[in-house]
Amino acid sequence: MGGKLTKGDESPMTSAPTTKLEAKILKTMRSRESQGTSMKSFNTIILKFPKIDASLRKCKAIFEQFDEDKSGSIDPKELNHCFRELKIDFTDEEIKDIFEECDINDDMGINFKEFIVILCLVYLLKKDRSNSRMGIPDLETAFETMVDSFVFLDKNKDGYVSKDEMVGAINETTSGERSSGRIAMRRFEEMDWDKNGMVNFKEFLFAFTKWIGLEDAEDEDEEEEEDINE
Repeated sequence: MGGKLTKGDESPMTSAPTTKLEAKILKTMRSRESQGTSMKSFNTIILKFPKIDASLRKCKAIFEQFDEDKSGSIDPKELNHCFRELKIDFTDEEIKDIFEECDINDDMGINFKEFIVILCLVYLLKKDRSNSRMGIPDLETAFETMVDSFVFLDKNKDGYVSKDEMVGAINETTSGERSSGRIAMRRFEEMDWDKNGMVNFKEFLFAFTKWIGLEDAEDEDEEEEEDINE
């Protein structure tokens, strides 16, 4: 499953997957999008932020359990142990691919936010496997809400959220407010890392963890550690 896609594998879109794992995520998301979404508006998503935040914070204990050397990040060997312990039936190559996909700063370590993104991608990919449950009900509910939110935003069901789709979703919620366009643009820019005008599910997940406040919690933890060490 690893490796870059060849020219012939690319779909004729504004944004094409660059790895086989990205292509698999895209294919799975499109399949999921065909089932529809329970979200009615962007406000519906916002109202779920506190519950999702509480569920994801519980995952900190799992992260710390598998950060065996207490370095503050999970290395490839530790992630392998984590997948085996959680009975996530990925091959060694698949684990390597998803590690590289989510190790955003290429430091060979997965921080807590990257760990959340990995588990959510695993949740999405495992939905069409025979052994589809990760055994963490609270987290799975949060992940399903995150998947559902992406499906709501992706109106044309092509596996990407475009700028127009984001603006449309927020305008529906804040109809008549002059600031709604600016809010939508800011939200979109937070998601669109590579500035290609299209947001895939991985990009969305990293932005989503910031929206619900998970990033702030990480910063607070780091500040507390610094205070202790001083």
